[in-house]
Amino acid sequence: MNHLGTIRLETPRLILRRFEESDTETAFSVWTSDPKVSQYLRWKNHRSMTQMKELGLTWISKYSDPMWYHWVIEPKEIGYPIGTISAANINNDTESIEVGFCIGSGYWGMGYVTEAFAAVIQFFFEEVRANRIEAKYDTRNKASGRVLEKCGLTYEGTLRSSERIHSGITDVCIYSILAKDYF
Repeated sequence: MNHLGTIRLETPRLILRRFEESDTETAFSVWTSDPKVSQYLRWKNHRSMTQMKELGLTWISKYSDPMWYHWVIEPKEIGYPIGTISAANINNDTESIEVGFCIGSGYWGMGYVTEAFAAVIQFFFEEVRANRIEAKYDTRNKASGRVLEKCGLTYEGTLRSSERIHSGITDVCIYSILAKDYF
């Protein structure tokens, strides 16, 4: 693969860009402190701004790595980030990338994640030259499944008791799209 790191991407409604230290308060108030957002994720909602600041500095420190893909999702009409989309796992041997995403619950159902994910799919296939893009979600989180289907991913199956989220071990659905399907 041709790793390029987190470069700015744009869609008609969104800017996908690197997290900046000045985004810390917004990230905390919009999504990382929201227990609805982390309900089906591996991390618990943040209880303090200090947690978000430490995480944000970690993200920023990794941007020099060309295999670090982590964008904030910023709607142009809003002008501040409402969530993130990133490569959760990269396998260079199989040229596959697992993508994960989350946004503040106040922005659910507006098509922002679908639009962001479509842009990331295009980038990973056309620029990075990935062979496979996949995503997993807790079986109870049907909205994430709808995002994956809208973006052209195919359901491959349910992995039983295969992921640990903060509330325990859970089943996940796995979806993928291959370069040959995309092109």
